[in-house]
Amino acid sequence: MSTLFRYLAKEIIWATALLLAALLALFALFDLMSQLGELGKGSFGLAKLLAYVTLLQPTNVVVVFPLAALMGTLLAVSRLSAQSELTVMRASGLSLARLATFAAIIGLLFSSFIFLFGEFVAPASEEAARRLKLAATSNMVAQNFRSGFWVKDGRSFVNIQTVTPDTQLLDMRVYDFDAAHRLTSISVVKKAVFEANNRWRLEGVEKTIFEAAAAGGQTARIEQQPNAIWNSSLTPDLMSVLRVSADSMSMANLSAYIDHLRDNKQNSTRYEWAYWAKLFQPAAVIIMMLLAIPFAIQSTRGGGVGAKLLLGVMIGVGFYFLNQLTSHLTVLYNWPPLLSASMPVAVFLVVSLLLIAWKERPGRFWKAFV
Repeated sequence: MSTLFRYLAKEIIWATALLLAALLALFALFDLMSQLGELGKGSFGLAKLLAYVTLLQPTNVVVVFPLAALMGTLLAVSRLSAQSELTVMRASGLSLARLATFAAIIGLLFSSFIFLFGEFVAPASEEAARRLKLAATSNMVAQNFRSGFWVKDGRSFVNIQTVTPDTQLLDMRVYDFDAAHRLTSISVVKKAVFEANNRWRLEGVEKTIFEAAAAGGQTARIEQQPNAIWNSSLTPDLMSVLRVSADSMSMANLSAYIDHLRDNKQNSTRYEWAYWAKLFQPAAVIIMMLLAIPFAIQSTRGGGVGAKLLLGVMIGVGFYFLNQLTSHLTVLYNWPPLLSASMPVAVFLVVSLLLIAWKERPGRFWKAFV
């Protein structure tokens, strides 16, 4: 690699790392404030609260890294432009196309890092955070497998296939045991809705009851109940801790869960969109860096570094909201997940390339459209 590339890489990496640290500090403060209401519940003291917030930060790294890369590139190139270093580089033959190529190579390194980080570190860290909070605030034991959530509730074990965003429980099984650890009943429930005071309303219940026979052994009888009441220490707050959002899952887990939903004839659109969005996220980092270049190369009269960083924030937020909009519209109108997940990336790629072409040769750029 040339000396020029190494110099640009050092400037961009340093600026990106600085802004990433600042953004993570801000997000950590938000996470800390959001959890202050849980402080003191069970053994969830200050030390565990700080540990919980720390374990959430790898997920925040994945979320804010494209914005940090955009702002870092803006900051580095703006500083070089303000100090006339970029002017000297361009006078020596550095074209914007070559500068964009350098930025794309650096972005590729960033993308490789963030992909591996998001696939292996962030999901495990968030899982550890949820388990830490669950263990500190509840005496219940929970595990999350491909077969669904498994929760120990007193002498019962509960298997829940799906937890909806409003914390309704779908396709649930309750295995009740007696004091001698003998299975006494199995309840298959279509839906459970929380009412109040640890009470759930069950709908579509099929209960198999095991009883000791007079001649020894066991007999079983089945009861069909359209509705029933279930008293449990399980609460919606606890289920919100157990539930993993699609955006927090690794691609491997998303792929397995999509197959599971398809096998059970359930809608997997939301998870398919999340899978493709994660696949395109490394490209989003590169595109954000390319988009920063034409905005950074401005005269000092066009605005200081602060104004350009604000512009970077606005661009990054715009990309985030476009992503969220396509996500909701995909689920609402059942759009093809691959197409909708790639649309924001494609739009910003075209915009960044057009802006670079316009900044390089504005006269020739406008003649191409006349």
